[in-house]
Amino acid sequence: MSPADMVLTRRGLRFAGQFWPCTIGRGGVSRHKREGDGATPAGVHRIVGMLYRPDRLARPTDWALPIRPGDLWSDDMGDIDYNQMVRAPYPHSHEALRRADPLYDLVILTDWNWPYAVKGRGSAIFLHQQRRKGFPTEGCIAFRRDHLQRIARLIAYETRLIVPEALA
Repeated sequence: MSPADMVLTRRGLRFAGQFWPCTIGRGGVSRHKREGDGATPAGVHRIVGMLYRPDRLARPTDWALPIRPGDLWSDDMGDIDYNQMVRAPYPHSHEALRRADPLYDLVILTDWNWPYAVKGRGSAIFLHQQRRKGFPTEGCIAFRRDHLQRIARLIAYETRLIVPEALA
């Protein structure tokens, strides 16, 4: 581990010299992540991107990309674009990135099952805003809005997300 790493603990995410309260997947931490299990995958995950809603907040970093109308994320295991960002119209199963609620106003992307997705291994492990305190995710890691924005500004090129197997 390096000082630039984010480490999930039972107390929250340890990063940049402090603990950030967070919620994880309803299925807990898993060593054997599968699509739809609601689990947060154990392992070392690289941060590979950041997306934000420019109509709702300022660009958090110079490398963040705007979420545009029609931006989607494929979660269709039968499609070639499984676990990739796609554009509408898209006839396969997907999740809208531009939502009416603030859940995805800021999204930090991990390399879980990406860029070469293994079908059924699960898609889209993001760091994003929580629905409400303590409410679990579908496998992502969620934070208070202000905490997520601060975390986004602190991420460096070498930052990784470490989800210890001991939490599984």
